[in-house]
Amino acid sequence: MGSYNRIMAIDKIAEDFSGTPCGAGRTNLDMYGVDVFNEKAIRKYLPKGIAEALLETINNGVPLDPSIAGDVAHAMKEWAIDRGATHYTHWFQPLNGGTAEKHDAFMEPAGHGEAIMSFSGKNLIVGESDASSFPSGGIRSTFEARGYTAWDPTSPAFIKRYSKDAILCIPTAFCSYTGEALDKKTPLLRSMQALKASVRRLMSCFGMPNSLPVKITLGAEQEFFLIDKRFYLHRPDLLQCGRTVFGAPPSKHQQLEDHYFGSIKPRVANFMAEAEEELWKLGIPAKTRHNEAAPAQFELAPVFEELNLSVDHNMLVMEVLRTVADRHGLVCLLHEKPFAGVNGSGKHNNWSVQYGDRNLFDPGNDPEQNMIFLTVLAAVIRGIDKHADLLRSTTCSAGNDLRLGSNEAPPAIISIYLGDQLSGILDRILDGSEKSGRRSCEMRMGVDTLPPLPRDATDRNRTSPFAFTGNKFEFRAPGASQSCAGVCMMLNIIAAESMDYMSGRLEKLSPEEFNDGLQQVVKDVISKHRRVIFNGNGYSAEWVAEAGRRGLPNLSSTPEALKPLLDAENQDLVEKYGVFSKIEMISRYEVFLAEYRRRINIEGGISLEIARNMVLPAARSEFVKIAGALSCSQSTGGGQGESALKEELRVIGELLDRLHTACEDLSEELKENGDGVVPAMKKMRTIVDSLESVVDDDAWPLPKYREMLFIY
Repeated sequence: MGSYNRIMAIDKIAEDFSGTPCGAGRTNLDMYGVDVFNEKAIRKYLPKGIAEALLETINNGVPLDPSIAGDVAHAMKEWAIDRGATHYTHWFQPLNGGTAEKHDAFMEPAGHGEAIMSFSGKNLIVGESDASSFPSGGIRSTFEARGYTAWDPTSPAFIKRYSKDAILCIPTAFCSYTGEALDKKTPLLRSMQALKASVRRLMSCFGMPNSLPVKITLGAEQEFFLIDKRFYLHRPDLLQCGRTVFGAPPSKHQQLEDHYFGSIKPRVANFMAEAEEELWKLGIPAKTRHNEAAPAQFELAPVFEELNLSVDHNMLVMEVLRTVADRHGLVCLLHEKPFAGVNGSGKHNNWSVQYGDRNLFDPGNDPEQNMIFLTVLAAVIRGIDKHADLLRSTTCSAGNDLRLGSNEAPPAIISIYLGDQLSGILDRILDGSEKSGRRSCEMRMGVDTLPPLPRDATDRNRTSPFAFTGNKFEFRAPGASQSCAGVCMMLNIIAAESMDYMSGRLEKLSPEEFNDGLQQVVKDVISKHRRVIFNGNGYSAEWVAEAGRRGLPNLSSTPEALKPLLDAENQDLVEKYGVFSKIEMISRYEVFLAEYRRRINIEGGISLEIARNMVLPAARSEFVKIAGALSCSQSTGGGQGESALKEELRVIGELLDRLHTACEDLSEELKENGDGVVPAMKKMRTIVDSLESVVDDDAWPLPKYREMLFIY
């Protein structure tokens, strides 16, 4: 890596990228989905009957006919080879937060020095992996190594490309030899199945057929930072942790609000254009891109898709962003808080549920749809209030602990933002009044005419973790590096439980009682659970106090936020809906807590290493240099200059002493592996960042914030 030369690094970046032109616009959509085994490819490579059977599974959830697996595998192989692939892999999402793959060649020896390209139905449907080498929370021991990957036909196979290779990737679930889920896809699929059943049950209460398809959708907005790779390679903390453990804030960062939606620099625009091209080839509908609030921060947002597919696509989005950034001499940082003092990066999950052609979260403009919407809304309010602790548990991580509650990230307190209009309508339901703002009409659902609700029935509240945004809910608490699977899995569970609660009460009503009974059920639910609705400033200290008075949980750290996974009532809930067994639930607690502790210890270790091996030598050299200058000044009668040097020497000497002590404290905390690592790191950071402001600029061994955030 070599020593960091500030001037040379900056000059080289300026030389390489000054005046970089933007690439030509790409308007040819023929590339869209070319690397996906989609409906077009299925119909081209499979006989009509088999193609229709497979599409029924993909589009309508019909169980897969195992007898067609061989034909599908052959067609998939032929398509992949035509697209340049030589290998295939079962692509899955273990509990380490990333994706995993093991490449196998299509090539099979045929004897007599010859080979053939082979891919069987068995190769497609099931694979085997070493389950003991992935996090399992005690489900699998080292000597119990066998695990299986199982084809998920509802998420299409795709081609992953390297400079000299192409791999057929088959999305799969991952389970142990004894059947426990060891991944994030399997519980997500289970939760989707549970929510679909609950939606059908609730809709049947309104006389709707229970045979209509249920579609759960997600649009995942992805925030990220880009910095020049040369700075990155000289920051051991970024290399090891994905974030800076030290760094003094620059004089200018995001105070002027001039980066958000600003003109995109040519180098970044070229990166974004290539990233979009790669995503479009994979059938990922990347739609929106823009500068985010912090300098060097950006966002990419796709069009919403079916939930399972959207989760898979978001994992690919993160990989493509990192890969393409590297080709442009950049590094894509997906950590939730790579730079202190400026905005962190989140992943806004725009979640919605559709029944037939009806979006259940769309207020609509007719009385019947209003009736269904308000019932579903009440169910969601109840679910979020009752199970806020479980929902919070899906957003916790070492990185997100640094982000939540500051710089436009919502607080750790889970609340719902509805806006004044919807909140006013709920108030009318509770008090039975006939007037609300500009409108005047009766509110008895299903009997009297309800007011039409505009699609944009709310303003925006960036401080709310769970906001209604017109025809969907936007969950803003998840961190940028997190998979959407766990978050949406829990949303599905708590929505299913609440819809079943509503259905249980409504099913007891006779047709003559239904309208009045529905009014009472919705009124009861809103009255009991309205405490979770908050339309104000989630950053304020007043809200923290108010949330406490309301009895809302404030689980501010990962160890606190994970404890609800051990609660017997919560375990019964997820087991009831077939999403987790109690063993699987406990395993998640063990996996995520162990990951948190390991990350904190890694951050503590790299903090200690940088402080001892880089900062202390630089500070000592500065101390010696100033002492020499002071000695020279004293021999020549330096006057005011001598006084300034004495003060500078005193400051650096004091900081050196404090840093020595802080290093010893952190070293002891790391040995103990206790809860003191985080405060010890904060203490050390204060000292190091103070030294950065007094040590000579050329002598400082790390790229500074003012460079990384503005020179790219």
